[in-house]
Order: sequence, then C-alpha cells, then structure tokens
Amino acid sequence: MPSRCWTGGTILGCGAERDGRDAGGVGFRRAACLGLAALVLGACVADQTGSVSAPAAVRVPAEAPKVTGRERATDSDHLKLVASFGGEAKAPAVTRLLTEVTDRLVRTSDRPDQTYVVTLLDSPVVNAFALPNGRLYATRGLVALANDTSEVAAVLAHEIAHVTLNHATARSELELRSALVSKVVADVLNDPDTGAQLKNQSRFALARFSREQELEADAAGVKTLAAAGYDPFAAARFLTALNRTVQLKQGAGSASTPDMLATHPGTAERVALATRAARKVGAPGIGTDDRSRFLAAIDGLAYGDSPRDGVVRGGRFLHSGLGIAFAVPEGFNLENTRSAVLGTTADGGRRLLFDQIEAKEGQGLDAMLKATWNDSLDPAGFETREVNGHPAAFALSRGKDWTFRLAAIRLGGATYRMIMAGKGSADPEAAFQRWVSSLEEVSAEEIAALRPTHIQIVQAAGANAEELARRMIVADRPLDRFLVLNGLERSTALVPGRSYKIVTE
Repeated sequence: MPSRCWTGGTILGCGAERDGRDAGGVGFRRAACLGLAALVLGACVADQTGSVSAPAAVRVPAEAPKVTGRERATDSDHLKLVASFGGEAKAPAVTRLLTEVTDRLVRTSDRPDQTYVVTLLDSPVVNAFALPNGRLYATRGLVALANDTSEVAAVLAHEIAHVTLNHATARSELELRSALVSKVVADVLNDPDTGAQLKNQSRFALARFSREQELEADAAGVKTLAAAGYDPFAAARFLTALNRTVQLKQGAGSASTPDMLATHPGTAERVALATRAARKVGAPGIGTDDRSRFLAAIDGLAYGDSPRDGVVRGGRFLHSGLGIAFAVPEGFNLENTRSAVLGTTADGGRRLLFDQIEAKEGQGLDAMLKATWNDSLDPAGFETREVNGHPAAFALSRGKDWTFRLAAIRLGGATYRMIMAGKGSADPEAAFQRWVSSLEEVSAEEIAALRPTHIQIVQAAGANAEELARRMIVADRPLDRFLVLNGLERSTALVPGRSYKIVTE
C-alpha cells in the first residue's frame, strides 16, 4: 500500500491522520490508500529523519509462514491504484522518456529478463513505487522535481531494485509471521498482555526491516544506474532535492520529531550512502545526465494541484470542484491533502484545518462539531449564528498544549468544518473569525477563469534568479520554490543561455 500518500502535518487533536485517512469528512483529492499492502513497495521517496548506518542484508526468517496467491497484482488492482492517484498523466513525451530509461536500466540490472511497465501518475505529490510484477509508478510531481534524465533514472533504478530483491514478498512474510506469533500468544496461550507486547515489538522490527530494504535498494540502484551509463551521483542529487522540498513544505519550526517507526531512513543518511556508493564507481563527472532532452520532455508538464482539487491564487484558496473559496490567513502556509486543507505558520505556533463533514439526518451544526471532535469542548464556547447569511456553529476547546477554535458552516448544500489552533494559551480567535468570515461560494465565471499551472522551460538570457522567480505562479515563497525546483542555492548565479524551470499558467 502506498504508505504516507501525503506528507502534510497534523493539527493536534482534530483527527487528521498522517496516513491520509479522512478526518471525518469528504476527500479533497482523489488519492486514496488502497488495500495492496502485500503488493506495493510504498512511497520510496518519502522523507524521514534518522542516523547514518550501513545497509544490512535483508533475509526472511526461516520460520516465517509462506504466502501464496498474493505476489501479483491484477489489472483491477492496477486500475484502482492509478485512479487513487488521479489517473494517468497526459504527457506522452515524459512517458516515452521514462519507458526508454527503464529499458536501459533493466538491461544492466540483476534480472535483465524482467519486463517492466511505467505509469506516470497525475498527482502533484513527489512519489514513486513498484509492484512485484514489474509495474513501476512515478508521479508528475516527482518528475517535475528532477533536473535531468539521470535523476529520474536514479529513482527508477531504486524501484527496479525493490523488484529484483523481492522486497514486497519478504516484508509480507515477516508481517504475517509477526501477526501469527502475537495472535497465538494472545489467543491460544491466553496471554493477551504478552501478545500485545510482542505486537508492539514487531512494529519496531518491521520499521527497521523496511529501512534496511530502502538502503539496500539505494545501493543496488546506484550500481544499476552507473552500469547503464548514467551519472551515479544523480541519486544523491535527487535525494537532496527531495529533502529541500520537504523542508520548504514544512516551514521553519514545524519539523516533526524523528519517528522511530519510520519506514524510510532519513534523507541525510540516504544521501551519504548514495554518495559513498557513487564514489566507488568513480569521481563526479562520469556518466551522462542527458539534461537537455529531459527538460524538453517536461516542458508543459502539469505542475501542482489541479483547480478541481483546490489551488491558492492571489491569497485565496479556491476549489472549483466544491465551488468555494476562503482567504489564506496571514502568515499561514497551506498543504492541500486528500482529505483536508492543512496549514501552519512558519514558527509552528498556529495551525489550521479545513474539511467537509457529513451530517446525520436531523443533526444540527453544533451536534456535528461535537461528533467530529475527540477532545472536550468548553460549554461556554458554543454559539450558533449566521456568517454572511449562512448558518454556522462555533465551539472552543482548551487542551494542555493548544487552544482550538472550531466552526461548522453550511454553505451551498454542504457543511464545512474550520479549525484553528494556537499553541499554549494563545487564543487564535481574532484570526479565526476573519478566516471563517472569508468563506464564500465562487461564481461559475471565476471557476471558468481558473487555469492549471505547468512547467515552462526558459533560458536565463541575463536574468537573475529573482527575476525568473517573479514569473512563478505559486502559492508563496516564489524565490525559494524556484531555487528548489532547479537545484540551486541562493549564492548560485544563473548561467546565461542555460535553461531553467519556472511555473506558469
């Protein structure tokens, strides 16, 4: 199953979970996590934190139960998975490039007889994964982040390594063994406490097992990359770009605590090991990056969220599918996920959540707020009134570490939940009321005028980074996003005549 299908943070106490499950509401993006746990090697470019360690050999314990009938995905599985990521992206030049790169990599892999099929997914998230039957998947968000053919080849080589090393089957066997042992102890031996302890221990073992698989696939991928004639240092470059885009998404001060159960090693660890593996092949400068062809292929590739899923334009979040819009609160960076819009300030001191919730028949707005909130609500904070002519209910929740303001508003036949949290005792009421008051229906004319954004390849022609960044149609921080998108540092001068990526309508 594509684990961590989205990478937004959580708003404490409101039930928006990191694995993309609905926070009591209707999905905003169609990417849904499917029941393919035994088939998909998930989210191989997902970033976590961790320390540097040498990759370990991955072996299935001899006593692990054997799995039958779960090794191959059906066409139905494939179609469901593609649909969950928004369908296939319509970018023939990119798909051809990915296919040709894959064919070149396979010829130098440990299993040159294996057949692979590459699918480009119409999703803005940066993600890639593989099925054991040779189906490879990459999102357009991942392709847009790469800067040359060798970087995309590095990702595909990593996924091919997962297939050749039989990682999906190995993980499935270990999962079944762990579940079997804990169940036998709890049920057969009538020792539920020990069974629960073993189950908890198995979570750590599986997490370590997954991290070891990722490191093993990184090392094997670099070897295949170099053998195919691509720049072996491209793997470290792309992982560095991934780390920068994750940091840009998180914002200063909002980095999460390292997760001991993270299924992926930290990016710094992976960069170090990928660089070490590349140096065993040779010094920087060997192999080809095929940058010109890559940039020509991605010129015009769709970038970012589709207006049907919600976009930020001119300080407003507009969702053409729902026909609504609201002003982005000052100082907030938004993350549009499958199930909700999440937001945080740069210092992490305030957070927000916006989603759609379903009412039971006859249920009032105040009852809806109570039903969709896990923590206690302050009785004095309840209020029902109209907001711009629309019925609304308000509530207040004070936790140990956060103060929450909540609202449920009925607009255009749907009910939306809006939550803003302030850290500590800081009550975000003023900003919250302004945000709630900005929610409105969007006219058909404004929806029709929304245009999706795409990658445009331009030449520097004497322009500096700031000038090209001003041409970017992005939600915020255009210079930072231009630099990350092009793998540049602030001190790096643009090369006249050299091509660069910008985001335009």
